[in-house]
Amino acid sequence: MNTRLQIEHPATEAVLGIDLVQARLLIAAGRDPGFDAMSLRTTGHAIELRINAEHPRGFLPGPGAITRWQEPAGDGIRVDAGHGPGCTVTAAYDSLTAKVIARGADREQALARAVRAVDVFTIVGPKSNLPFLAELLSKPEFVSGDHDTGIIGRTRV
Repeated sequence: MNTRLQIEHPATEAVLGIDLVQARLLIAAGRDPGFDAMSLRTTGHAIELRINAEHPRGFLPGPGAITRWQEPAGDGIRVDAGHGPGCTVTAAYDSLTAKVIARGADREQALARAVRAVDVFTIVGPKSNLPFLAELLSKPEFVSGDHDTGIIGRTRV
């Protein structure tokens, strides 16, 4: 059992329809989280994307002051961000600036929403991995779901 709340927990929340952070706090306080964990069932599909302040090729840190930040929005889109306009991303800490969670009734819809979200997400100032994510999401092997971790090395911006 892994008792930590993973960074990918919003994707799990999206397909379970529950707030895992709230549930953990309720359980820790000795209260009922409002669901039976053994009866939880997933519905739909979710894709989580990490938006990092790094060069899209080579993934080296790409720090800088954010002068423009436009998050995607709409049905099936959730953005968890720790940065925004006026923030400065430094090389001294984790380069994660935001997570985009795209949820759909199935993988095809979730992927279409993820593609649109990456297309409209605008960050001016620091470098970002958005161009890498755009290419990754369009690769036939990713679209089909027939990929492995080697896809990162096969993706070139």
